[in-house]
Amino acid sequence: MVSPLLSLAGFAVGLLPFTAAAAALPSGRQQARSGAFDLQPFQFNVSDRLPRLYELLRETKLPDNPQYPGVGATKGIDLDVLKSLREQWLTEFNWEQEQEYLNSFNHYTATIESQVIHFLHHESKDPNAIPILLTHGWPGSFMEFLPVIESLTKQATTEAGQNVSFHVVIPSLPGFAFSSSPPGNWSLDDTARAFNTLMTEVLGYKEYAVHGTSNGAILSFTLYDEYNTTARAAHFPLMPFYSTTPDELVLRDITLSPLEQHIHERSMEWTDRGTGYFLMHIYRPNTIGLGLYDHPLGQLAWAGEKWINWADPNAGSGVSLLNHNEILRSVTLTYLTNTFMSSIYTYAQDTDLPYIKGIINRAHTDAPMLVTFFRYSIGFWPESVLRLMGNLVQYRLYETGGFFAGLENVPALVADLREIRTYWGA
Repeated sequence: MVSPLLSLAGFAVGLLPFTAAAAALPSGRQQARSGAFDLQPFQFNVSDRLPRLYELLRETKLPDNPQYPGVGATKGIDLDVLKSLREQWLTEFNWEQEQEYLNSFNHYTATIESQVIHFLHHESKDPNAIPILLTHGWPGSFMEFLPVIESLTKQATTEAGQNVSFHVVIPSLPGFAFSSSPPGNWSLDDTARAFNTLMTEVLGYKEYAVHGTSNGAILSFTLYDEYNTTARAAHFPLMPFYSTTPDELVLRDITLSPLEQHIHERSMEWTDRGTGYFLMHIYRPNTIGLGLYDHPLGQLAWAGEKWINWADPNAGSGVSLLNHNEILRSVTLTYLTNTFMSSIYTYAQDTDLPYIKGIINRAHTDAPMLVTFFRYSIGFWPESVLRLMGNLVQYRLYETGGFFAGLENVPALVADLREIRTYWGA
């Protein structure tokens, strides 16, 4: 029998019967703190809006031919790509199957500062495993990190032969997926504070490592900087500051390798031409949020273009898991949970952060900082500039991958995260 509906994040979620694996609350240290934060196992059924989604997909009209031939994807999502995605959504994509798969993971909710925080928690069998907090941003979600959970929780070795595994925690940012929508004055600093509470008070970890991308990179840097007695290592594929400019390279007399030069040129292109969405989210979130509030194809066009353009052009092949089904799963979850508007509001609530002002701050910590860039990353900072931001101990580049490292180059991301063990406690 389906349990009574729980009101969460502005919509109704049907709670499903729990499997034994999903039902067990985190053991030992965590159970002692579960009452104070209403820690609960969680599964979901958000299929009630599927008929509406499919009705709107079928009824939404698109032009037969491009109104501006030859433009392609240079001005946003390509018409033919959008048509193909819609056809796949209607004829091949299976949300019920995806939902069953998603419910196979260990989901929980906790109430922190009156906010319902949804998160996944998968523990290693190794008592010496390192707790790690993986944080996403827009247009991603907790699903961005599903492919790394098994590899990170199992016993492995670092390049130097040290044993390593992780207790993996993947929260949904407030306003995303099953986390409740925060009040208007909530910022990523508030989210960082709540996530530190999640790790230390709800789950009982005295120290932990962080990894974050997109908005998650901002709050992860805040944890690394301001919660430096508990966040004791950090890994970043993106930094929360403006990319190093060509003028800065000259000023600092920095010579780049061919791969660094490619990543740098891509980051400059993104800075010059790819930030329109960013400004809309900061200054006009209502215009986008209300206009696309009940428009699944519009949400697909808006977010899907970012999934495509921020990724490696070879996404979906080789080691990459970022295919069109992954994009559709993300957009479907956003539509069915009614979180499109609350997710983009994350930008509007943080208009005075360093990355907007163009200021580089050095973190107030001696904890190790590891950085990985991929050939199609949309931000770049040379090694010497990164040393101005924190205690850089590892700097690596990869020929494949882009913005969504947890989907595009899982082997590289897992290998680099495992190297945290080399510096942990040093």
